[in-house]
Amino acid sequence: MDQSLPRSGRAAILTEQRVPLVVDEVALPEDLAAGQVLVRVHYSGICGSQLGEIDGVKGPDRFLPHLLGHEGSATVLATGPGVKHVTVGDLVVLHWRKGRGIEAETPTYAWRGGPVNAGWVTTFNEFAVVSENRCTSIPLDTDRRLAALFGCAVTTGFGVVENNARVKAGESIVVYGSGGVGLNIVQAAAAHGASPIVGVDLYADRLELAAELGATHLVDGSLPEVEARLREVVGSSGTDVFVDNTGLPMVVEMGLRLTSSSGRVVMVGVPGVGERVEVAPLPLYFGKELMGSHGGEANPTVDIPRLMGLLGTDTLQLDQIVTSCFALDDVGDAIDSMRTGKVVGRCLLSIDGS
Repeated sequence: MDQSLPRSGRAAILTEQRVPLVVDEVALPEDLAAGQVLVRVHYSGICGSQLGEIDGVKGPDRFLPHLLGHEGSATVLATGPGVKHVTVGDLVVLHWRKGRGIEAETPTYAWRGGPVNAGWVTTFNEFAVVSENRCTSIPLDTDRRLAALFGCAVTTGFGVVENNARVKAGESIVVYGSGGVGLNIVQAAAAHGASPIVGVDLYADRLELAAELGATHLVDGSLPEVEARLREVVGSSGTDVFVDNTGLPMVVEMGLRLTSSSGRVVMVGVPGVGERVEVAPLPLYFGKELMGSHGGEANPTVDIPRLMGLLGTDTLQLDQIVTSCFALDDVGDAIDSMRTGKVVGRCLLSIDGS
């Protein structure tokens, strides 16, 4: 690479599962391969997926040590051979869903004499080598802080409503879990005319924010009679849509009981490895659906520009959702705040200190 470009940068490294991240200097790859893009990261969101990676929700991690993060905003510093959809100087959204362009080989960084692995996109680092198809260019005057949320939280939220649940005006929806993605599911449901929209969470301040963003009914998820309370709201015929953001099998099973005969249960949260959901299969033969969501099946190339057009309107309110912002060096505090419920909406890392 050009010698004027950075050769190293600080990054949060997952060295072992279930231990705090290590923030340290890592060396960048010496050259960019075909389809790779070097970016300076401005902001990164912290998603529940990263907590799952740290905790080993999906089982042993064979890629340790490795970098983390899958939604962010960044500026392109250099491009490798074959890259044609982004150029130096572009402001981009970094996302984990595949978009337009080359899917490059994954980069390897260096740290303390050994390799550090990374996926096609990472965002908990000052400088990242990412795949062209994980970058989508956006207008240069876009708020970099809010732009980061389009890498996952916004596109997943709207994708769950539009692609997975296929919500129609007048249909009812229960959104179980009102974190960064859940709040965007609430906004998307409101935008598509769903009614009622029931927000469920353990924390009162999250429920208050869900109400601001379109939830018509709120239910305290810590109540022992939460299912009975939900039944009171959605009625004896059940809700049209039930979205689980928790990954808890008991919540998925509750959703199956609470949905109508033609209802859709969408699993956004990921159950832990080895966990099982008990399903009575007969209703699935007669119209009821149970499905997992893979980022709402969003297409970043199409959906990011489309949804960005809603910024500044009542339909998409992101300032309220970004409730915490930490420096990269304080990533441990940020993660602890998410675990304890201190973070109300989406938690960001300010990577470049802006």
